This record gives sequence, C-alpha cells and structure tokens, in this order.
Amino acid sequence: MASPNPLLLLPTLADDLGRVEDQLRRSVQAEDPFLTEVASHLITAGGKRVRPAFSVTAAGTRRATMVASTPEVISGAVSVELVHLGSLYHDDVMDDATTRRTVESVNARWGNLKAILAGDYLLARASEIAASLGTEVAGLLAATIARLCEGQVLELQHTFDRTRTETAYLASIDGKTAALLATACRIGGIVADLPRPVIDQLTRFGHSYGMAFQVVDDILDVVATDEELGKPSGHDLVEGVYTLPVIRVLAHGGPDADRLGELLGSPLDEAELDEARGIVRTSGQVDAALDTARAYAAEAAATLADVADTEAGAALVAASDHLLETVQAAAAR
Repeated sequence: MASPNPLLLLPTLADDLGRVEDQLRRSVQAEDPFLTEVASHLITAGGKRVRPAFSVTAAGTRRATMVASTPEVISGAVSVELVHLGSLYHDDVMDDATTRRTVESVNARWGNLKAILAGDYLLARASEIAASLGTEVAGLLAATIARLCEGQVLELQHTFDRTRTETAYLASIDGKTAALLATACRIGGIVADLPRPVIDQLTRFGHSYGMAFQVVDDILDVVATDEELGKPSGHDLVEGVYTLPVIRVLAHGGPDADRLGELLGSPLDEAELDEARGIVRTSGQVDAALDTARAYAAEAAATLADVADTEAGAALVAASDHLLETVQAAAAR
C-alpha cells in the first residue's frame, strides 16, 4: 500500500484544503439552481485536490514551518482548481466519457451542451477570482487556459496516429497538464509575496512535477484496474490517444510492435483492448516510461534547493518521490 502523500502530513494543510472546499462550493452558486447543480457535480464528487494542495504548500515555503494560509492564498488555490474542473467537463465531452471520479460524468447525466456550458461557467468563475488577486495572477491564469487548449489540440491532432512521436507526446502534456501545475505553484508564490527567484523555482518545480504526473497517469491507464483509477482503464487506447509506453513499444520494433501496430489505428473492441494492454505491459516499455517519470520527478526535486529546509519545501521534494509509488506497485503486478 502506498504511503500518504507527504503534503497531507503538513499540520495546516487539511484545514486549508477544507477552506478550499468550502470556497469551491460557494464559487459555483448561481442564481439558477440547475446551473448550481451541474457546476458543482464534480466538486461534490470529491477529488484529491492536487493543484490546490501544491498552491497552498508553495505559498508556505516563505516560513520555516507552515501556518494557516491567508484568504488570498485560498482564493488562488480555488481559481486553479476551477480551471482544472472546467477542463475535465470539456475533456469528458470530447472523450464521450461516462464516468468521472467514480460517479456519472456531467455529459452522460445532462448531455454535452450542458456540460460544455457548465465547464465554461467554471472557467469564468476561475477568471473572476483570479482577477480579484491582481492583474499578474489574472493574466497568468488566462495564459494557462490557453496552454491547456494548445496541449489538448496537439493531442487531438494525433488521435489514432500510430506514428505519433515522443516529442509530440511531450509537447502535448507540457500544455495540457504541466502548465496548470506550474501555475498552481506560481500563483501560490505570487499571492504569498515570495521573492521572485523562489517563485521561479516553484514554477519550474510545478512544471517538472506535472510532466512526471502525466507520464505516471498514462502508465496507470495501461497497468491499473478500473477500481484503482475511478474510471475505465485503457481509456486512452480506446480513444486513440497513444501515450509514452505505447509510443515506446511501437518505436522499439519487433513482433510486439508489429502486432500492436495491427491493433491500433482505429477503435478497439474489448478483446483487442485486452490484447493491446497485455502487449504494452509485458514489453518492458512500462519500465522505460517509468524511468522518464523518475527523471522528471528528480528534476522537480532539484529545483527546490533554496527552500528544501522549510517544512513546506521538504514536503514538496518528498511529493516528487511519492508520485512514483502507486504506479510502481501497479506495474509490478
């Protein structure tokens, strides 16, 4: 069993995330009860609140020990999570997903049009909150939303593309995942009024961690179960999104690559999905992809030398190592 995320061991984080949760719920209260219900659907479903936790912890690196966050830090964390949630609403429409966080997806329950509009509403509320924190935070969040779109478009351009390169894959996850985690850490640093060199270090940390995070997530889609993921496993292969382990198998060549290439390029039925996942799991390329995640995690930890002696900084460094625990256990089965 994986150990708890080191950030959750910080003495003030649970209370701060509770405040984030309360503000998230308040932030989507609309005059129309139906819009409130749809917009709050994934908030009430729960979640790990990874991005708010990083934002709050990044802000905490200004002191030797963590203290309760200011209202501005909580608002910054909320704005980042609302962007994440809005992107999930849109992603589920594009993927025709039926579940998210073990509950029915918004599009499956209310339809694509309502899901798109609710996602837009979440992004608008995020932007409004960011604007209350100053022009730098507002501009940063707007630029990050653009980066999310760019990363997603890069991914869509290679749907069912058996020739997708590792370079194209990394460029996509740079935008669709790493950009928001970098922004989560940067906003925490900005609203806490940290020195600019430290803000830049936290930003680089968030980016490298985000790259590792997405590689790990993509590996789990191949090796983990539906129950572990809280959504259908193998979803990327079904949708024609060929991620790092798959790309590595195809690039390596040989019988495995030949057979996998025959299976891919079009939608898979259940038997074909099981065979494709089996090929990837036994190919040795899962371990190779894990090495890439380890390199990004190590890069993330190395950026925090100036704050590693603070309680929050040490927790961020430890979080980079913790990221790999779950996927290593799943890959070992």
